[in-house]
Amino acid sequence: MASEYHKLANVIEIADAAALTIPRARLLHDAVARQRDFAIVQLLQYDKDETPKLECIIVDVECDGVPPKNSVGIQYRERLALCVSDDPKLLVEVLALRKDFPILMHQNQGVPGAAASLCLYFEPAAAVMRTWTPQSFLRRIQWWLEKSARRELHPADQPVEHLFFATKYELVLPWNLPALRKSAEHRFVIARGPERPGGGFTCFLEAVPKDAAVKTSTTAPIELVLPPIVHGFVERDPATLGQLADILSRRGIELLPILRATLQARVGDKGVAASADDKSTVILLHIPLCRAEGEEPVGMTHRAFVLLTGGLELGVATGALFFHEKKYFSAAGLIGEQPATDWHTQPLLPMAVLRRNDAVAARKQSGITDEGPLGVLIGAGSLGSAMLNLWARAGWGRWTVIDKDHIKPHNLSRHTAYSQHIGCPKASVVADLHAAAMDGATEVTPLDADASDFSPGAVADALSGAKLVVDASTTLEYPRAVSAVDHFARHFSAFVTPTGNAAVLLAEDSQRLIRLRTLEAQYYRALIQEGWGSNHLAGNAGSFWSGASCRDISMVLPYSRIMGQASTLAEQIPAAVAQDGAMIRVWQRDPVRGAVEVHDVPVATERPTQLGEFALFIDAGVEQQLRDMRTKGFPNETGGVLLGYYDFNINAVVVVAGLPPPPDSKSSPGSFERGVAGLAEAVAEASRRTAGVVGYIGEWHSHPPGHSASPSRDDLVQLVHLALGMADDGLPAVQLIVGEQDLQVLQGAMK
Repeated sequence: MASEYHKLANVIEIADAAALTIPRARLLHDAVARQRDFAIVQLLQYDKDETPKLECIIVDVECDGVPPKNSVGIQYRERLALCVSDDPKLLVEVLALRKDFPILMHQNQGVPGAAASLCLYFEPAAAVMRTWTPQSFLRRIQWWLEKSARRELHPADQPVEHLFFATKYELVLPWNLPALRKSAEHRFVIARGPERPGGGFTCFLEAVPKDAAVKTSTTAPIELVLPPIVHGFVERDPATLGQLADILSRRGIELLPILRATLQARVGDKGVAASADDKSTVILLHIPLCRAEGEEPVGMTHRAFVLLTGGLELGVATGALFFHEKKYFSAAGLIGEQPATDWHTQPLLPMAVLRRNDAVAARKQSGITDEGPLGVLIGAGSLGSAMLNLWARAGWGRWTVIDKDHIKPHNLSRHTAYSQHIGCPKASVVADLHAAAMDGATEVTPLDADASDFSPGAVADALSGAKLVVDASTTLEYPRAVSAVDHFARHFSAFVTPTGNAAVLLAEDSQRLIRLRTLEAQYYRALIQEGWGSNHLAGNAGSFWSGASCRDISMVLPYSRIMGQASTLAEQIPAAVAQDGAMIRVWQRDPVRGAVEVHDVPVATERPTQLGEFALFIDAGVEQQLRDMRTKGFPNETGGVLLGYYDFNINAVVVVAGLPPPPDSKSSPGSFERGVAGLAEAVAEASRRTAGVVGYIGEWHSHPPGHSASPSRDDLVQLVHLALGMADDGLPAVQLIVGEQDLQVLQGAMK
C-alpha cells in the first residue's frame, strides 16, 4: 500500500533550483543532486512581504543501514522535508513526511498530527554551525535513520531532547516531593516567579499546611495522577487544552469534570472578585513508570503545562464558573447550564519540569560517590566558609560548624557572607547560606561557641559524635589543645599561608595514633630543612586596621587566593578521609604563572614523655636524624642545639629538630664542645621560616659507640649552665642525649 504524506502549509511550489534565493538552500540543493542516496521530489518556498523566509527541499532518502522490518518502523526509503530558514543562525530542520512515521525518543517538539521533526544533533546550534556543511548534514540524516532503526541512537532512560523547541516556562518541584505527597498535613500551591525579559517565567510547587490561608501570590495547581505507563513510550505534547483532554481520555481520565470541580472549589459559596484572578494556570501530571506492562511502577515522572489564562477565566471557558457584578461564582447546579466548548482551543504550553537538588543529586552532578562523613568544621572564616560552601553544594558530608566570631564589614572582602549578615554569628551565616542553596535537603548545624571549650555541652558532644573534624580556625590553640583529648573524632587541620600562595593539610590517621600536635612540629621541621620552606610562611603584602582596638588587625589578601586554595583543599580532604594513614601535604603556588607544586612530608610517630611539669613530645623523625648525625660523627661524640617551642597553655614542650654541630665545634671519643660559628644565624633562620614559632629550647649531644644515654657528670654540669642561660627568658632548658640504644631527655630549670 502506498504511503500517505503530510503536506506543508502556507508554501508554494517553485519550478527549479534557479528560483531558490537562500544561499544555504542552493548549496544544499547542489549537494543533494550529487548524492546518489537522495532524490529531489519537490521544491517549496514560503514568502512573507514578498521575501522568501523559508525554502524546503522535499527528498526521498535511501539508507542501506536500516534493517528490513525493524521493530521501530523506519523504512528503507523515507520522504523528508529539508527546511532552510533565511536566518543563518538556525539549523536546517528535517521533517519526516510519512504520516505513520514512528514517534521516537530523539525528536523535536512538534504539533500532534503534524510531521515529525528529527533531532539530529546533541550540541547547540552555534556549535553545529561552526563546522556544518551540506554534505556532512546529509550523512547525519542517514546516520540518524540507521541508528534509530537499530535502537542505538538514544538511551531508553534519557529524556527527550528539545533542540528546535525550548519552552520559556519552568516548574520547579520540591526535592522531597514523594514524601510530601504522602503527607496528609500538606497541600500544594504554585508560586509564580517574576516574568523574564524574554517573556518566560518560573513557577515553584510549594507544600503548605492544609489549614494555611491562600496567599494572593499563589494558586493551587491542577494535579492529575495518570495510570502507569511503560518506560520509554513518548507522547507528543498537546498544543491545546482539548488535545490534552483527548490524550488523557485515551488513558481513562476525563479532564473536564476534574478541571471544573477544581476551579469551582476555588471560589466557594461567596464568589471571588475579578481582581483575584491569576495570570496563568498550571496543570501538573504525575505519571508512574513501569518497565513492562503489568509490572509495579518503579518511578514517577512529571509533566506540566501552563495556560496563559487565569483560573477564574478558565473556569468561565469550561462552564465551571460564571461572571456577575465583577465577581466569579460557581455554576454548579444552575438550571439550563449549557456545555461549554471554549476551553478546547485554549493554547497549552509545555513547561520544563525541574527538581530542586537533594544531596544525592548534588553528589551525582559533582561526580562524587561518597556521601561524606558526619563532620564538624571548626572556623567559619574565609577559608572555612569557602570549603563548606563547596562541600555543601556537592552534597558531601553532614556538618556542624563551630565559631564564636561574627561578621564584620571587612570580612566581606573574602567571605561567603553578604552585607545583610554584618553583625551576625559566622556559624549562623554559613548555615543560612547553605539553607538558601539546598532548601532543606541537607542542613548545617551552627554552634556560636568557643571550639576550645571542651567542657560538657554541645561543642564536646559534636566533637565526640562526629567521624571527622576539620580545623580551619587558623589558630594554634585549638589543634594543640584537642590533641590531648582521646575520645574526640579524627582531626584534620587546613590553613592558608599569610600570602595566600600555599595551602597546608595536616591529617591525623584514622586511629588518631598521630595527632595534630606532632604533625604541626613535623611540618615546621620540613620548613626548616627543605628548600621550598624558605619563604613558605613569609609575610604577606601588608595589614590594615579593621577596628578601633589594637588587636583589630587584618591581613591584605585577595579572595581569589582564598578561593583557589579552598578549592584544592575541598577536593583533597575527601580523598584524604578515604585513606587511613596520617598526612602532611603542602600545595605551593607560583603567583606569577599560577603553577602549583605539591610537597608531601613523611609522617613519623610521636613519643611523649613527662619532663617535670611539662609534657615533652618528640617524634621518630627527630630521633632518626639525631642518630644519623651521631653515626656520622663516629668515633667521636657530636651534638648541636635543639629547636622547638613551649606552649604554656597546654604545659608542653615540643622538639622540632636538632641542628648539626657548628663547624668550629670540638669533639673526641669522650667529649664534645659545641662551637658557635653560624649558629645564631641558623637559629634565626629557623625562626623566620616558621613565622617565629620555632626557636632555641636546649642542646643535644651523643655518647660514643657502646655507651648508653645516661648523663655523665659533665652532662649535668652542662644542664646547669643551660638552665642559667634559659632563666633569662623564664624558660626551662632541655638537654637531649643520644646513646647506643636509648635516648634521654633532661630538664633544667631555676627555682
